[in-house]
Amino acid sequence: MCVNAEELKEKVANQAQGAIFKNTNDPRITTVGRFLRRTSLDELPQFWNVLKGEMSLVGTRPPTPDEVENYEVPQWQRLNVKPGMTREWQVYGRSRITNFEQVIELDLRYQKNWSHWYDLQLILKTLLIVFRKNSGAV
Repeated sequence: MCVNAEELKEKVANQAQGAIFKNTNDPRITTVGRFLRRTSLDELPQFWNVLKGEMSLVGTRPPTPDEVENYEVPQWQRLNVKPGMTREWQVYGRSRITNFEQVIELDLRYQKNWSHWYDLQLILKTLLIVFRKNSGAV
């Protein structure tokens, strides 16, 4: 992202619905940033958060503070699980999901189906997706 990305955010059209922000051609993303997102290398710094215990390998999508400000009562439930580097959203939708309610549904489904075996399945599916050509975020 460019240096003043948060200040410019209000000038960029949000192509998502609800409490998330998405724009497939976000002008705030630098050339290097596009490469990092396309190759999923932008996810590597989250390993530090996993090592510090702030995140897990598998969990829910980490919310941004401005998203949480817009939550309604049912959406708070997704915060009962530690955010993860990968999640159902990463495996079953990734950049194609532009509706916040779908993100919530996937997070709540993850909570309902949680098990060590299910986490392992999501990790393996994530690896397959990451190493597939042109599978990165847009």
